[in-house]
Amino acid sequence: MLTQRQIFLNNVAQTSSFPMGLEIEKAEGLHIWDINKKKYIDLIAGISVSNVGHRHPTVIKAIEKQLGLYMHLMVYGEYIQTPQLELAKKITDLLPSSLDNVFFVNSGSEAIEGAMKLAKRFTGRQEIIAFTNAYHGSTQGALSLSSDESRKLPFKPLLPSIQWIDLNESGQLSMITEETACVIIEPIQGEAGVRESKKSFMTELRNKCNETQTLLIFDEIQTGFGRTGKMFAFEHYDIVPDIITFAKGMGGGMPIGAFVSSKEIMQTLTFEPVLGHISTFGGHPVCCASAIGCIDALVEENMIANIDSKSKIFKEKLSNLSIVKDYRSKGLLIAVEFDDFETNKRIIDKCIENGVITDWFLFSPQSMRIAPPLNITLDECELACELVIKSL
Repeated sequence: MLTQRQIFLNNVAQTSSFPMGLEIEKAEGLHIWDINKKKYIDLIAGISVSNVGHRHPTVIKAIEKQLGLYMHLMVYGEYIQTPQLELAKKITDLLPSSLDNVFFVNSGSEAIEGAMKLAKRFTGRQEIIAFTNAYHGSTQGALSLSSDESRKLPFKPLLPSIQWIDLNESGQLSMITEETACVIIEPIQGEAGVRESKKSFMTELRNKCNETQTLLIFDEIQTGFGRTGKMFAFEHYDIVPDIITFAKGMGGGMPIGAFVSSKEIMQTLTFEPVLGHISTFGGHPVCCASAIGCIDALVEENMIANIDSKSKIFKEKLSNLSIVKDYRSKGLLIAVEFDDFETNKRIIDKCIENGVITDWFLFSPQSMRIAPPLNITLDECELACELVIKSL
């Protein structure tokens, strides 16, 4: 009889030749247990997904309630479904008044695809400007936004008319012209290893987009829903994007994403052609219910209030160690940089051996990723740091 591991390797498509390969039996709150009952502190939260922890009671209750009513009924946008309405209202109530229209999808990549199409449709332009070392997803349109030629080459041809500028380089903003449909930016670059945009640069970017009537898209797939110490990362910059994308931490552990804009802009997807963007499973009622539970937990338990205090513990414990070459953080999105990927991988493996799950970043493989559930306690932050230091 085949083992679970053999089935995994034989029948589940792999994304690398070195998967983490933990056999998981259960997850609850901050912790994950494998089939041998070994307990791990989850310091990556499913890559910034389980912001309220694994199986949060409020999320589970919302899912169970919706399961008693209905699951999939019809393609997105046809039936009036209460979970979609409630979630759209919750999200737009948290956003500025100009961001009042939500299109639900299933993932971050889908949210990016929809946002790109929306910008081209509304402006009638084709050119898109993205940022070097940004990551927006792996579908062909989202991948086209990447500046990493080595990742794109095997899948070419991809989308044309995309240019790149460097984060925080104000002199390059002149590349934004009346031919540019949109500029898409992560306010804090995630897979680049937590690279933060400067507030002055963001102001200049917003002004340049206003000047050229270019739409500004914020990719908040990894930074949204409390991760950086505010509900959304754009709140750190006192500017408002024209379109914003969400996924990951939005669903409380269930797959859901969205792109949000004004009703004026979003309406352009309804004609010439009709059904300009469609989704079968977008806004799945159970996923929407889970997202409602997630937002309720974030707000009712005031999880965002102490994020900076928790982040400070990690910085105090880890940033000044001799082996650490750089330390970057925004809230509970943290990168601990070492000499090279090989060193980082050995440390990550030792952390897992010691009961702490960490990971690396796609475009900063020498950096350890720390992004725990936001409701990690101060004592748990201390314990996690002790185990990471033990592994070092």
